[in-house]
Amino acid sequence: MQISVFGLGYVGAVSAGCLAASGHTVIGVDINPQKVDCINGGQAPIIEPEIDALIEEGVRKGRLSATTDAGHAVLNSDVSLVCVGTPSLPNGNLDSSHVESACAEIGGALRRKVTPHLVVIRSTLLPGTTDALLIPRLETTSGRRHGPELGVCYNPEFLREGSSVKDFYNPPKIVIGQDDAANGRTVAEMYTGLEAPVVRTSIRTAEMVKYVDNAFHALKVSFANEIGNICKQASVDSHEVMSIFCMDRKLNLSPAYLKPGFAFGGSCLPKDLRALTYQARRFDLESPVLGAILASNGHQIRLGVERAIGFGKKRIGFVGMSFKPASDDLRESPLVAMIETLLGKGYAVRVFDPYVSMNRLVGANRKYVAEHLPHLSSLLVDSLEELMAASEVLVLGHASEHARAATLAARPEQIVLDLVGGARDLRTAGRYVGMSW
Repeated sequence: MQISVFGLGYVGAVSAGCLAASGHTVIGVDINPQKVDCINGGQAPIIEPEIDALIEEGVRKGRLSATTDAGHAVLNSDVSLVCVGTPSLPNGNLDSSHVESACAEIGGALRRKVTPHLVVIRSTLLPGTTDALLIPRLETTSGRRHGPELGVCYNPEFLREGSSVKDFYNPPKIVIGQDDAANGRTVAEMYTGLEAPVVRTSIRTAEMVKYVDNAFHALKVSFANEIGNICKQASVDSHEVMSIFCMDRKLNLSPAYLKPGFAFGGSCLPKDLRALTYQARRFDLESPVLGAILASNGHQIRLGVERAIGFGKKRIGFVGMSFKPASDDLRESPLVAMIETLLGKGYAVRVFDPYVSMNRLVGANRKYVAEHLPHLSSLLVDSLEELMAASEVLVLGHASEHARAATLAARPEQIVLDLVGGARDLRTAGRYVGMSW
């Protein structure tokens, strides 16, 4: 393929060197003549393991060159990769001016070109930036409409400084946000030979994936550090603790619990988080990440209440009430907290949960109900049909067969509020609303 790479920093230089080594013909573009001279002299403009040899080989074999002339690069390529920086502004927002400038240069050059061209954005961008900002800029400067003659894709990079060449050839995934299937295939062909799952999705989803990855990496570092600080004060080997923690690939390092939905509850997670943060305070340690977890969980419950009352209806029915399906454990169930709040605001609430019965509640579970929902017996109904007949809004608190049945049987005027995503795949006669999707 004939590829131009705009921006010869870490991402651009590594992308250019590796793509050339993979057999493509690559023209690097940068406004800094020193970087251009480095490339043309067979040297890398960055310090990074293995990249010097790849660039030297690419230049020597005639597959890699560099220029400050954007027009020359665009006219001699079919695909342009935009790899320029997107630094932070003082207010924390993203500075997309460099990406806009690169797109303007590409668009201007396209006025002198008659063949189709594909622009692939690699720079990290907030979701919606490509659609709202970059595509209009490309259209304005090129005189072309976004479509067959001007394709746009978003292809985030997952390269770490210090191991970026290895990461290029061994990526965890290849994500392609595409404007149409043909352009997505073209981007995928750039990576022919790499063994990694290829995900082709919308441009906005691809933009967001990069942020989710980086935010989670930052969260993991902070989480591990806070655990380490507590371990040190408690005379516990933090590295041994985290090594054991990482052995669990079923729950700890896995997709478990990483699905947007409603709040957590139960007899373990809230209690243990409170105890751990109390221990940190005893040691005079600040643990803002751990301390924010319960606050975030409480916010999700309040958001659920706002969603339920936002429809302007007074009769609300809950499918499920315990903290997880197929259980009668109501202790610190976020659904109990939500119901308690709605009752306090004067809403008429009914609940169908086949596993919850006043006659079977015992011990701490019964005590919790007595403290938070003393009139629970008046809220419970015996059947799903009774619940649906009494409700204007159906709240799905569990991903269960009953929740799916309620969704399928919803009346046209009924609203289905799905807190857990258990009915996302179903069509409903009523109005379906997801908690965070």
